[in-house]
Amino acid sequence: MTQVFVQPSYGTPEARRCWSLTLDRPVPFDDAGRGALLAPDDLTRLARAHPGGVARFWGATDRHDRRMRTVEAGDVVLLTGRKLVLAVGEVGHAFRNPAFARSLWNPAPGKCLWVNVYSLRSFRPAGIPYEAVWALPGFTTGDNFMGLRFLDERKGAAVLDLVADHLPA
Repeated sequence: MTQVFVQPSYGTPEARRCWSLTLDRPVPFDDAGRGALLAPDDLTRLARAHPGGVARFWGATDRHDRRMRTVEAGDVVLLTGRKLVLAVGEVGHAFRNPAFARSLWNPAPGKCLWVNVYSLRSFRPAGIPYEAVWALPGFTTGDNFMGLRFLDERKGAAVLDLVADHLPA
C-alpha cells in the first residue's frame, strides 16, 4: 500500500534555502563528490530511480528514524508551507546518510540535519490550499501540519483523490 505523508518544507528561512537547493531543480548524485558518499546499494537504487544521475531530494531529522525506515519507492509526500500543499512528490529512494545530507544542504553548525534522505522521482507543484485538505474526512480545520506526519490509509486515499482532482493529468 502506498504511504502518504505530509512534510512541512517552507516555513523557515533555512527550509526555504534548502528548498531552493534540492527541490527547485534536480541535483547530481552520482558525481565524484556525492557519489562517493553513498553506499553502493543506495547509489544503485538512486541510479535505477533516476537514470540521468540527477534527482530532487528532501529529508527528515533523526527524530523520525523509525518512521522514515518505512518509506519506500512510490510513497507520496505532500510538501507544505504558506498554508498550501506547495508540491506533491513520489519517492524514488529513501535512505539514511548524514554525510550525503550534509553535502546537499550544508546546514550551519548546530542546525538540524536531515539525515533521512529521500529522492523524488516525480515532483509536481500543487498550490492546494489547506482548506481543501481540512474539508476531507478525518482532518481538522485550522491544522497547519506542523511536523512530519504519516497519514492513515483512509486519510491517505482521500488526499490522493484530492491531489488527482487538483493536478493536471
